[in-house]
Amino acid sequence: MSATSQSDRAQQLKALHEAQEILRVVNVWDAISAATVAALPETRAIATAGHSIAAMYGYADGTMPLKLALAGVKTIVDAVDLPVTADLDDGYDDPAETIRRAIGLGVVGANVEDRLRPFDEAVTRVQAIIAAVDDEGIAFQLNARTDAIMLGGDRPISDSIDDAVARGRAFLDAGAALVFVPGARTRQVIEPLVDGLGKGKLSVGGGAPGALPAAEMQELGVARISYGPFTQRVALRALRDLAADLYAGGVIPADTPPLN
Repeated sequence: MSATSQSDRAQQLKALHEAQEILRVVNVWDAISAATVAALPETRAIATAGHSIAAMYGYADGTMPLKLALAGVKTIVDAVDLPVTADLDDGYDDPAETIRRAIGLGVVGANVEDRLRPFDEAVTRVQAIIAAVDDEGIAFQLNARTDAIMLGGDRPISDSIDDAVARGRAFLDAGAALVFVPGARTRQVIEPLVDGLGKGKLSVGGGAPGALPAAEMQELGVARISYGPFTQRVALRALRDLAADLYAGGVIPADTPPLN
């Protein structure tokens, strides 16, 4: 377990979410990826990627058992002395108990997605999480995710944005720190989301083709940007390309740092 107290790490993450500067979290999936990112002086917090942890265990995204999800998160918490915010899918069968267990491992924030459940059900699940957080007595940061855009299907994007704002406002009213809206990449989508949720309340994914640079997102009032499974994909591409080069008679590059 890291030396800084869990309460202090929770307050650190809260301050990072509330700062004027956008928080960029580079998602990790195991102890060595976490330690590698944490060693960079620019790193202020660590975010796990549920998709990547699932892939590490051989599961498709969203199908990993809770026991494995928490085990993967624990290895990351134990590897760093920074706030860790965990991707906990939809919170599983009992989102409040999932959050209690995550807090017990040292986690100080989490993404929990609504998977576009019926509005009232989605809000009730967020309320249950916040009630559990209040019982634990730390400044836990819920980055409540709505899939209003990602799972919006063929409805007009304006309808998906309105749905994301309605859900996001309800999540914030219930006590969430931020609202994560995957698929919000362009100015045309981000601006109305910030208008509806308020500056410093929107969390988005970055790195995908067509996504605004972080500096522009900060100007628009986005609070946080994360990179999901893309970081692992880049690492795996490097591994694949090296393997192909080695099979072709290549060698390990002489400037390869001993990061592990």
